[in-house]
Amino acid sequence: MLPRIHLITHFDRLDHEALRLVTAVVDAGVDAIQVRAKEATDRQLVVWTRAVVQAVHPRGAQVIVNDRLDLALAAGADGVHLGSDDLPVADARLLAPSGFLIGATCRGRADAQRARADGADYAGVGPVHASTTKTALPDPIGLDALSAAALTIPTIAIGGITADRVPTVLRAGAYGVAVVAAVWQALDPPRAAKEIVDLVCAA
Repeated sequence: MLPRIHLITHFDRLDHEALRLVTAVVDAGVDAIQVRAKEATDRQLVVWTRAVVQAVHPRGAQVIVNDRLDLALAAGADGVHLGSDDLPVADARLLAPSGFLIGATCRGRADAQRARADGADYAGVGPVHASTTKTALPDPIGLDALSAAALTIPTIAIGGITADRVPTVLRAGAYGVAVVAAVWQALDPPRAAKEIVDLVCAA
């Protein structure tokens, strides 16, 4: 089943404390951890992802790795999210086992249509709003582009997603949300995650 709340990791250190926080937000209802660790080596990322898989699978959550199909498969993750400069979705689908989730970064309906035709399960559409956690992003696409993409493929809204904005993007047609700062920069990440979970479940 396609998860609706994708919490993207954002840690300076991939250590026991980071894993404790990941486990805590999953206990709060987050159904997918999307592993993003741009500064980690391949070896570090595989070890970390395996630890995340072992921690969250018994709790019913899935693990998706950003950018790297090879590392996702090696670590036993449930899926991969591919950006515009990563392995093409069609090639990833040829290599991935049955049931393996593949998401694609999209900025509108045309990208979403292409992603679906190539075999993507969902589109990460955005940035819907300006984001504070990633530099050099393109301009926000807004709700109209999100709505257009949502007509083609299940969409996960990303970019500046806060609790206040969750109902709005869901009304615009998003299947779910991807969140970074609204949880990890909160004083109480599990509590912030629970608020977003409740909003998505109530929609």
